[in-house]
Amino acid sequence: MKTERAKTERVKTERAKTERAKTEPARTVPTKTLRPNILSRLVAVPLSPVLIVQARRARRIIPRLPDAAEPWSGALAGADPVRLLVLGDSTAAGVGAGSQDEALPGNLAREVLRVAGRGTRWDAVGENGATARDLLQRFIGPATEQRYDLVFLSIGANDALALRSRLAFARDVRELVASLRAASPDAVILVSLMPRFDRFSSLANPLRWNLALHAASLDDGARAAVAGLDRVFAIPKPPPYTPTFWASDLFHPSASGYREWIEFAIAAVPSELMGGLAR
Repeated sequence: MKTERAKTERVKTERAKTERAKTEPARTVPTKTLRPNILSRLVAVPLSPVLIVQARRARRIIPRLPDAAEPWSGALAGADPVRLLVLGDSTAAGVGAGSQDEALPGNLAREVLRVAGRGTRWDAVGENGATARDLLQRFIGPATEQRYDLVFLSIGANDALALRSRLAFARDVRELVASLRAASPDAVILVSLMPRFDRFSSLANPLRWNLALHAASLDDGARAAVAGLDRVFAIPKPPPYTPTFWASDLFHPSASGYREWIEFAIAAVPSELMGGLAR
């Protein structure tokens, strides 16, 4: 009798479990995903012989354009001038444009006049080929000798080309922003990060694809590092490049490209930040 009752109870228990399973939501097992920086490095290892050859060929065939002509300081007439600093790599050096007035500083100055109704006194500091670490080691000193109202930091492409780690790049960008903030406590700091390497026709695959993958990882890490900082804004990833965007090397912006870049960037900045520059 005891055996029969035990058997009956087991049957009832199994039926109850079956009924509960029909009504309870299905449980999903978490899956592990590879972060883009890990994936890009995993891909880069077996492809390294091809990537090295393609990278060397790209350096050889892509024309090396000069920096923008001196001076790298200037002004745009207008009331109560905004003090503007552009800090960064080849784009801060104005490569692809004839002068800094045609590159980042001049275009930023014209946007400040349009949006805030103020003139500008501007300086450009940087070097073609500079990484975020280079800026910290050699250029942050000159960039913080005086106070600015608006800072445009353009950095990242060379860090991606050097296959720097996501952690190192994010740390350096945050340190750059912290140093700029200490020198200019009231400044609006705009951070422009990675270009879209997947749209660079001057680069061949698989170099272009792998570089774009790694750059996307570094971009995400740096954005997270500066997210939530007061009066700091990371410019969104760029829209599709137009045919007039490129300089003759098909790698840097032209004068038109710098204008398109800044018009897009300033349009993306929250109105309360740019509005704070208005008098």
